[in-house]
Amino acid sequence: MYDLVIRNGRVVDGSGMPAFNADIAVQDGRIAKIGRVAEAGRREIDATAKVVAPGFIDPHTHFDAQLLWDGYAKPALSHGVTTVVAGNCSLSLAPLKAEHRMKLVGMFNQIEEMPLKAFKEGVVWDWESFPEYLARIQKGLAINVGQLVGHSVLRLWVMGEAAMERTANQQEIADMQKLLRECLDAGAIGLSTSYVDMDETLKPVPSRYADADEVDALASVLSEYGRILQIVPEFYDPDLTIARLDQLAELSIKYAIPTTFSPLFVSADNVGAVERVMARVDEQFARGARVWPQVQTRPIDISFSFAVPSLLFIRLPGWYNVMRFGTQDEIIEAFSNPESRAKLVAEASSQMALWSFLRLRHVASEANQQYVGKTLAEIGEMRGVSPLDAMIDLSVEERLDAHFIAENMGHNLDDKVGGLLKHPRVHIGASDGGAHILSFSTYGDTGYLFGHFVRNQGLLTLEESVKKITSDTAAIWGIPDRGLLQKGLVADIVVFDADAIDRGVEVYVQDVPGDGSRYIRDAHGVDTVIVGGGVAWSAAEGYTSDARGAILPPAIDPALERIAA
Repeated sequence: MYDLVIRNGRVVDGSGMPAFNADIAVQDGRIAKIGRVAEAGRREIDATAKVVAPGFIDPHTHFDAQLLWDGYAKPALSHGVTTVVAGNCSLSLAPLKAEHRMKLVGMFNQIEEMPLKAFKEGVVWDWESFPEYLARIQKGLAINVGQLVGHSVLRLWVMGEAAMERTANQQEIADMQKLLRECLDAGAIGLSTSYVDMDETLKPVPSRYADADEVDALASVLSEYGRILQIVPEFYDPDLTIARLDQLAELSIKYAIPTTFSPLFVSADNVGAVERVMARVDEQFARGARVWPQVQTRPIDISFSFAVPSLLFIRLPGWYNVMRFGTQDEIIEAFSNPESRAKLVAEASSQMALWSFLRLRHVASEANQQYVGKTLAEIGEMRGVSPLDAMIDLSVEERLDAHFIAENMGHNLDDKVGGLLKHPRVHIGASDGGAHILSFSTYGDTGYLFGHFVRNQGLLTLEESVKKITSDTAAIWGIPDRGLLQKGLVADIVVFDADAIDRGVEVYVQDVPGDGSRYIRDAHGVDTVIVGGGVAWSAAEGYTSDARGAILPPAIDPALERIAA
């Protein structure tokens, strides 16, 4: 008798080959048989008229903190995601000395918009080293995690305050190399860095003070392990983006390592720029480099309230400073005082088209419920004020608990986005799962891929889309034994209805430590999600305790691998 048998499914095995009908048997966490299975299973799943595929892999997330209180990375797992890569954008929660904890929390709050209160009430700081952090998140882990090392925290550990002031000297670079080796020996999947992010004081994050020699030295360590380098380039400037991808390409060729950069968006105003970037990607691949651009599936939507800082206002210094550094009462006073309000209105008046476009999505008071769902232009007309004044007035009336959304701000040209997603040298990712929890819902990107681009638009096939987010991702990131449905491989499997899979609407929930809130999307059309041979989630039962999540790559002694090489 097998542990699990999935019967009568339409198997899309992740290879890109055409789908076929078969049963799948699972034993001891691995796929034991694909074909016609006569033997019974201790648990059986009827997949008639459903797709059976490898579990989806999300390569760009920030679940580092959430995994400390939620080993399922909810709701990502319910969308069919069985493996997440955390620690992107130069930020990981280890290695981290005790004296640097609040500095890192500030960076997470600024860059990834994670609430300070969630860290205060949801995190027990009982680790410093990278192995200690991995052991900490391993407790109750139901999803697979590939954990990157953040370049910024390497610098903090070695250089202290100087990490935020200058380049490193040769001894400090050597110390960072040693520390990175220790992290990779413990199971780190690679290194992440950033050329664009700012900390909570609006100064460059530590990784941005690194020079080319430092990055080169760290890449040489990655070469010893064959691990990946992830960066955030100056994505707002195509020339700088091309320069960064050229830099990545040289490192990739010199050290024979995979590299990836994210994000890459295409919108009406930058089609030519993205075409230039992709032309250079093609050129560098032709030279033998591996420099994978990451492209998300969903359009850009941004929600905000003035209770927390929003990156939507980062180019309006007056507004952002009020949001970043003001208390609730100070923000309300800035909006109410005629003099300070006039300055804010004058600064924002150049973007009046944006304010008119915004929609009110949530208020607490009964009096203002009549405006929910309307644009600020419509609300302003009803109240006899400008859209900008309507936004300010509602925020004051709701004591900053008025939430607005800017919908379809970009990355919404189906033919262009679909063309990128289909491109053989584009890596589907950049979901930002676990971050920006009050700005946009980072869940359901895979459902949107299948629902919008496969089923509705017909721009990709089912088989190539599954391959993109399973075996392709596993190959790029060097994740063994996953990404394919093959005998002997780990049984990470998702069963879904190809005619129904999609993402639900954004909903506002209060499930973050410290009475915090976030926006999420429920999964549509996903039937069952299996991690390590155990059912982790099903539409009938919800989350279960049978999943066998793991830290990836598996614990193989890298020292032995280096000796053998």
